[in-house]
Amino acid sequence: MREHWDNCVTHFDNRARSFIAEFFAEPSRRCFLVAGAGFDPRSQIIPASLANAMGDNLHAMFIREERGEASAVLKKAADANEANLRSLIKNSQVVPITIFDPSDNATIGGNQIASALRNVELPNGVTDVILDMSALSMGIAFPAAKLLLAIAESSEELNFHVMLASNPELDASIVGEPAERVLTVRGFAGNSGAEQDVPKARIWLPQLAKSKKGSLDQIKASLTDLYKVCPILPFPARDPRRADTLIEEFGEQIRGDWQVDARDYMYVSERNPLDSYRSIEMLKKRYDKTVDGIFEPQIILSPVGSKVMAAGAMMAAIKHDLTVQYVEALRYDISPEAADADEMDIVHIWLHGPIYAGFQ
Repeated sequence: MREHWDNCVTHFDNRARSFIAEFFAEPSRRCFLVAGAGFDPRSQIIPASLANAMGDNLHAMFIREERGEASAVLKKAADANEANLRSLIKNSQVVPITIFDPSDNATIGGNQIASALRNVELPNGVTDVILDMSALSMGIAFPAAKLLLAIAESSEELNFHVMLASNPELDASIVGEPAERVLTVRGFAGNSGAEQDVPKARIWLPQLAKSKKGSLDQIKASLTDLYKVCPILPFPARDPRRADTLIEEFGEQIRGDWQVDARDYMYVSERNPLDSYRSIEMLKKRYDKTVDGIFEPQIILSPVGSKVMAAGAMMAAIKHDLTVQYVEALRYDISPEAADADEMDIVHIWLHGPIYAGFQ
């Protein structure tokens, strides 16, 4: 199952734009889009491209993540994005998702998105379901992807696509204030099989990203029985020195508490999510084989940086039932020098559909 993911259909940048303009313009296409409607400047890129191609054949559910008291600047940006998205796609609704329970500050966003998608009614004759991860947080995008994939896999005719507009510099310029609790992403607890009568040996794969030291330190402090820490670094990357800069930023952790061996770094493409997916899958297969009968292996992912790399980690977590841990953001701030929409890379991943009918 899902063996086609190793070489699934992907498109990047101009080819992705051409694919959207040609494939989704076919009169027989009828699509349901799930995307973010927050302050993130990426929120309009994919919906606008799809709306231009499809017109009234496009239906959408826009997720508005609510986190306590947002700054006036971000609220204004989110309101503007929401209004533009509503005007772009007539057949659309905006669903507010409360991330934290106001009574006790418990994280409830994952449960809320699950409830919203379980109750959704797809348009009659829908052919394609699309998740745009561009402006969604990990705690919302990952559960949404898993649920939408399950809906698509229950049909022989339904396609499921993941798309995103990516800019690593923008990811770095959006800084979240971390909450106090380390969380497991809803639906990504991992190791759902029977407990083995051997000790656990965990490998933690933190995705290093600018300004994420606090969150990753919290996650590391919560983990026990760690066998190894294998940091994931972006290479090749748009900035050729990005990996070196991150190693320097995380130097204290790498040399200290994390005890990272130079051979344990994982380098994955900042542009292609399949590189991240394949690297994690290969590590899992080798690790399972190495410790078979001696330890119960467990791989824990923390994809807190580039959304492209996170999408590949999400695919690996879904296919191999891996644990995903993160720290939810209480609120966000964005640098005034954040990248604009003209600097975005576009990624399309075709995860499921009749095109893969020959795979088992």
